[in-house]
Amino acid sequence: MSVSDEFVLDFARPERIGLEEAIYAAGKSSDQIDAILDEASARGAPLLLTRLDANKEAALAQRHRGAIDYCAVSRTAFFGPRRPVQGPARIGIVAAGTSDVPVAREAERTLAYQGHATTLFADVGVAGLWRLTRRLDEIRAHPILIVAAGMDAALPSVVGGLVASALIAVPTSVGYGVAEGGRTALDAILASCAPGITTVNIDNGYGAACAAMRWLHAARALASSDPRAMEQA
Repeated sequence: MSVSDEFVLDFARPERIGLEEAIYAAGKSSDQIDAILDEASARGAPLLLTRLDANKEAALAQRHRGAIDYCAVSRTAFFGPRRPVQGPARIGIVAAGTSDVPVAREAERTLAYQGHATTLFADVGVAGLWRLTRRLDEIRAHPILIVAAGMDAALPSVVGGLVASALIAVPTSVGYGVAEGGRTALDAILASCAPGITTVNIDNGYGAACAAMRWLHAARALASSDPRAMEQA
């Protein structure tokens, strides 16, 4: 069995669900990733890679490394031609602390890969509420928010109580001891008394970005059937 027998790429995904194929690099060898990129290249198809650590990126074939836009902070890579990012930014990404930025950047890069402009609001956690309140008007300007927070994950509840935007919370694996690698943050979000918050898995910035895109697609579909709907949203 060859390496190419170990994967089947989903090139029809955009037509089926409106989201591009993405390659989760964790657990894959550099040889497997090279083979995946060879197949994508043969079809002229771009790819998003997530959880690609720096050592594995450095081990890829040179022919692929030259065609990759790599971000070590988010551990994401764009392979192939870039699509333009179009605005205005309708999705805001809010990170509680600097330690939450890698997850926030994963969401940001996933959205940029599919051409969506975003605004990042970093280090606005509840330990210094003034940092959040001074940017509330900017945050409110975005109809969809992704809020990344670890430790007690209080930020999604606070933002959810102050802002009307659709809110996707991302618990992060930041914190000491009882933070339990993000499980305490996830439980806090699930137990939030701020109504209407939704959440994704721990550290899943990619999943949060995909949820935001699904909401945008739904809003556009509604607007196409009733142009007044987008104005009222």
